[in-house]
Order: sequence, then C-alpha cells, then structure tokens
Amino acid sequence: MAYDASPLRDQPVSVNVLDQVFTGARTRNGWSDRPVPESLIHQLYDLTKFGPTSLNMSTARFVFVTSPEARDRLVPLMSEGNRAKTAAAPVNVIIGYEVEFQDSLTELFPHAPGVAAMFNDDAGRREASFRNSTLQGGYMILAARALGLDAGPMSGFDPAGVKAAFFPDSTIEPNFVLSLGYGTDENLFPRSPRLAFDSAAKII
Repeated sequence: MAYDASPLRDQPVSVNVLDQVFTGARTRNGWSDRPVPESLIHQLYDLTKFGPTSLNMSTARFVFVTSPEARDRLVPLMSEGNRAKTAAAPVNVIIGYEVEFQDSLTELFPHAPGVAAMFNDDAGRREASFRNSTLQGGYMILAARALGLDAGPMSGFDPAGVKAAFFPDSTIEPNFVLSLGYGTDENLFPRSPRLAFDSAAKII
C-alpha cells in the first residue's frame, strides 16, 4: 500500500527549528541555576523513546541525576575537566545500556516471535546494545534542544565507578553522561569547524 504522507510531515520544519536543534545549538560548559522541572524530564523521555532502534530493542537506560546527594556521588567519578560543569548542571543523565535486553523483545517486537534467539551471543548483544543506546542518547540531545534545553554530552568518566555507584547488581553498563539545563556562555568555545561534504560523504 502506498504511503500517504501527512501534510504536516512531508515538508521541512522551519529554519528557526533547524537553528534551535542543529545549526545554532552549542555544546554548553556553563549552566544557569534555572531549574529543569520533573515534568519536562518526563516529556524529554517521551520524545526520546520514539527514535528508531534496531528491532525496537530500546536498550538505553537513563538515570536522571538531579538531587545534590546523587550529584555529589557522580562528580568525583567524572574526569577532572568535566567535574565543574557536571556539578553546575541542574540535570546530568547517565545513559546506560542493558546488555541482557533480549527477553524484552517479546514485548517490544511482538510481530517476530523468537527474535530473542538472535542474541544468544554475549559479544553480539553487547555490540547491539551499545550501538542502539548511543543512538538513543543522540535522540535525547536533539529532543532536549527541541524542548528549549541545552545539552552537553561527556565521555570522560570512570566507567567502573559509575557502574558501581548507579547500576549496581545489574546488567546495565554506562555509555556516556549528558548534562542538561539552560546553558550560559561561560567557557563556551568558538564553534569548531565541521568536515565539508566532499571530505566526509559521497553519493554513488
């Protein structure tokens, strides 16, 4: 059956939206003290969850660090250059990936019974889970920007320490940390160059 595109979905979004989500958005290192309400965190997840993943496996697991006590546990586990901005951000999201995700496919991909058998190999599960949780983390960055938040992703942290502190006794591994809030220009670097199309892509 032919796809009947909705008039609301077959046209580009406005230039203003593209600027907010992509061209004008910046990775922030400084944060205002403006709080992020819990309702907005729920809205953020409800947008993020619709981004596509392989077999709808949705392997990302999110810990939203908002309390002073939880932040105090996280900050020492960040690399030295990431501690101050982690401490200043109103929200830090620890994005993890569930290694033993296969049993949830019965619920998440119900039209393919037995699909869990595709992931009997531990190395294959880890690769699939890591890849798809990374995708979901990227969707969260874009969703945050679309909701008026700023985002600062970080990979400099102690994985074993974060695992022990936030995912103990589980099969969830940490992927990266994402600061969220309303950014300031404090320690904002000039925009770095991006590769031109011909340097990074080709049409064949």
